Amino acid sequence: MSERVTFLPWVPSRAVADHLRRFDVLVLPSRSTPRWQEQFGRVLVEAMACGVPVVGSSSGEIPHVIGEAGLVYPEGDCAALRACLERLWADHDLWQACAQRGLERASAFAHERIAEQTVAFYRQLRESSCPAPRE
Repeated sequence: MSERVTFLPWVPSRAVADHLRRFDVLVLPSRSTPRWQEQFGRVLVEAMACGVPVVGSSSGEIPHVIGEAGLVYPEGDCAALRACLERLWADHDLWQACAQRGLERASAFAHERIAEQTVAFYRQLRESSCPAPRE
């Protein structure tokens, strides 16, 4: 296994993108507990933004973050995870499609986009719940 998997030590944040670009695929195999589920999985967006196909478990928000840009398997199902990885390995067109869709999807999570959506939300709140100013 050591010839196929590399375990890296801690990487400074400024070097993460350089490391991610070397990946063939990024897997986020989160498992829910009675008190916790994956809340977002930011590493998925970071990998997608680097053109790396992603595979994630069905824990919490992972399926919503991945959308159509990668593969999702039932959390805890090692056979299903293996099947996802084998699919990506065997089907280069699927691998490329996931990489491209991931690049497109990552833009939806860009800081500028989130800021625009937040401002729009607050404006909508103000317009729907505040009385018009008096003249």
